[in-house]
Amino acid sequence: MMSRAFVNEDADGPEPRYALPKRDDPGFDRAAAWALIEGAHQGDSRSAELATGYEWGDAKLRPHVEDILAEARESGNERLEQLATRFLKGW
Repeated sequence: MMSRAFVNEDADGPEPRYALPKRDDPGFDRAAAWALIEGAHQGDSRSAELATGYEWGDAKLRPHVEDILAEARESGNERLEQLATRFLKGW
């Protein structure tokens, strides 16, 4: 039996939560694109992929990520621009 002194059940903190509409909602894909970008920003793309059902770089989300990229450029948000650009390259 391992001592509880060596077990940290909350080591990584709580799993990220993504506010997504129902899958049949017309806004789901846009929300999924934002969730994937946010997951990448947090360094946890996998949770966003699991939450959305989409993988990083998924072509179906491309138009939404192009919109995100345009917003990032307009607002001067370099980090968001970097993430959107990486998504569009499929990386």
